[in-house]
Amino acid sequence: MIAVTAMTPASDTTADHALPTPVVVGCTRLHDWGVLWATGDDAAAFLHGQLTQDVLSLRDDEARLAAYCNPKGRMLMTGLALRAEGGVLVCTLRERIAPMLKRLSMFVLRAKVRLADASDQWDIWGVAGPSVPGTLSTEWWRLWRDADRAWVRLPPGAGVERALLIQPAGAPAPAGDTLPQEHWRWLDVMSGVAQVSDAVAEAFVPQMLNYESVGGVNFKKGCYPGQEVVARSQFRGTLKRRGHLAHADGPLAAGQEVFHPSDPEQPVGVIAQAAPNPQAGWDAIVALQTSAVDGQPLRAGSMDGPALHLRPLPYELRQDI
Repeated sequence: MIAVTAMTPASDTTADHALPTPVVVGCTRLHDWGVLWATGDDAAAFLHGQLTQDVLSLRDDEARLAAYCNPKGRMLMTGLALRAEGGVLVCTLRERIAPMLKRLSMFVLRAKVRLADASDQWDIWGVAGPSVPGTLSTEWWRLWRDADRAWVRLPPGAGVERALLIQPAGAPAPAGDTLPQEHWRWLDVMSGVAQVSDAVAEAFVPQMLNYESVGGVNFKKGCYPGQEVVARSQFRGTLKRRGHLAHADGPLAAGQEVFHPSDPEQPVGVIAQAAPNPQAGWDAIVALQTSAVDGQPLRAGSMDGPALHLRPLPYELRQDI
C-alpha cells in the first residue's frame, strides 16, 4: 500500500531536490534474507570473539546489529544476532551465509559450537506501518517474542515504523497488506542502516557506514577480527569516509563508484545499498570521503552518470563513544 505525504524540503549539499515522500506500509517475505545458526555450549562465546558486538551479554528481549570484519577491519557480513534455543541466530543476507560459514569454520578449533545455514528452517518477514505490533518496544533492536515468533524493532524508514519478524518456516504470514519487496528495500535504504551484500563485501570499515552510531559496534568488548583498525579509526581521528543518504533521477547500484569534479578519474565514494524510490528516481546509502561533501556536484558511475543529491540522515552521528 502506498500513499503520498508532503515532505519538508531537506538541506542538500548538491542541489535543491526536495521530493514528496511516499509512505509505504505492509508485509513482505524477505526471500533474500537467511539465518546463520550457531549452537552448542560455546556458541555465544564464539560469536562474541568474531563479531563487532557483545554477544555474551545478549538478552532474550533484544537483538543486536553486528558486523563480521576481516583483519583489516573491512566488513564481510552484517546482520542481527538474537538468542535462540540452544544458541544464537544471525539473520543476514542469504548470499553472505555460505562464504561466512566457510570462513568462520576455520576458527572453531576446539570450541563447542556448530555452525549451520538454517535459512530453510525460518521465514523472515519485513513489516512496515500498522502491522508492527503495538506490544513491541519503540527502541531500536528490541525484541518481543510471540510464542515461537520473534519481532525485532528496526530503525524507521522514511518515517515509517518497521520490524523484522523471524518465525518457523511455513508459519502463517503476518496480518497486513502485501508490500512489494522493492518497496521494503527502499524503506531499508531510507533507514540509513546499510547491509553488506556481495557487491560491497570488504569495501567498508564499520564507521564508513555509521555503524558506531546505530548500535552496530561495541567498543568495550574484547578482541575480534579487525578490532584494532576499527578502534583506531574511532579514537585517533582517522575517519575520512562517512555514510550519507542520496537521491538520483537515474538508476543506482551497490558497488557503484561516486565521482567529484575535483578529480573526474578518482572515485570519492561507493554506493553501499540502493533501491528505486516508489515515487520517482532512486535512493541510496553512500560512503563518501568527508572532503567531497562540499556542495559541488557528485555523480554515480562517472562524471557523466546520474547526479547525486544528498539528503539528511534520519539519525545523529554519535560523538560520545
